[in-house]
Amino acid sequence: MNAKIIDGSAIAAGIREDVQRQVNRLLEEGVQPGLAVVLVGEDPASITYVTAKEKDCAQAGIFSRDIRLPGDTPQRELVDLIRELNRDEAIHGILIQLPLPGHINEDAVIEAIAPEKDVDGFHPVNIGKLVLNQDGFIPCTPHGVLKIIESLGMSTEGADVVIVGRSRIVGAPLANLLFRKAPGGNATVTVCHTKTANLADKVRRADIIIAAVGRPDTITGDMVKKGALVIDVGVNRVLDNTRKRGYRLVGDTDFSGIKEIAGAVTPVPGGVGPLTRAMLLWNTVESARKKAVKV
Repeated sequence: MNAKIIDGSAIAAGIREDVQRQVNRLLEEGVQPGLAVVLVGEDPASITYVTAKEKDCAQAGIFSRDIRLPGDTPQRELVDLIRELNRDEAIHGILIQLPLPGHINEDAVIEAIAPEKDVDGFHPVNIGKLVLNQDGFIPCTPHGVLKIIESLGMSTEGADVVIVGRSRIVGAPLANLLFRKAPGGNATVTVCHTKTANLADKVRRADIIIAAVGRPDTITGDMVKKGALVIDVGVNRVLDNTRKRGYRLVGDTDFSGIKEIAGAVTPVPGGVGPLTRAMLLWNTVESARKKAVKV
C-alpha cells in the first residue's frame, strides 16, 4: 500500500486565494489589513521565517510593517513597542517572532499584545476562548492541521486521535480543537508525551496520528495502523554532508517506513509548514474584517 502524500503547499494555495478575495473586498471598503512583524536578534532561522512571512503579506495585499530590534533590546522597550502597535489603527495583527532572547520573558511579551491583534493565537485570552469553544484566534499550526484533515474530506467525529507532543503551541490547543463539540471536532483524543508509557501501543490504535514532539523518527512504521492518517508537524535539522547547507530537514516520523502503511501522510518539508503561514494571513484578515464591522 502506498500512502497519499499530502501536498500542504496546494492546500495553502487554496487558502491564500480565499484570503486574497477577502482582502480585495476589504480594500473596496477602504480597509487594508496590516500585520506588524517584530524580530528581536539575528537568529538565522527566525530571519528566514520572518522574511517569508513578509513576502506572503505582499503577495496577498496585506500591509506589513517589518520591525527588527537588536538582540539586547530591553524587555520594557519591547513591551512599549507592542503597546504602541496596539494603538495603531493601521495594524490589525501583531506577530512577535519566537524564540526571544533569554533575558526577555516571552509570557509577559505575549500578554502585552491586545487579544484582538494576537494573530498567533497565543494570548491567554485567546487560549481561554479556544478551551471554552468561543470565538477567538486559533493558533496557526493547529488551525493548519485542521485544514489538512478537512481537505481530505475525513470526519473526526468518533475518530481515535493520538497527538504526540503537549506543547502550548501545537499539542495542547490541537487536543482542545479536536475534542470540542463543533465541526472538525468530536474526536476521542489521547495526548502522549515524554512520560507516556507504552507509546507504540497507544499510537497503534489511532485513526489519526499527529506528531509534534520535535524529535526525528519518534513515530515509526510499526507504530502505525494500516490506513491511518499521519500528520507530521515536526521540523528537525539532521546533518547531511551531501547537502550544500550541510543538513536536511526531517519531521518527527520515519516517512519512508510510514508511507508504505498509512492511508495518507504529510511530508517534511511541504506538509504542515505552508499551512501555518497561510493561517497567519487568514487570522490577520479576520482581525481586519472584525474591526471593519465594528466601525
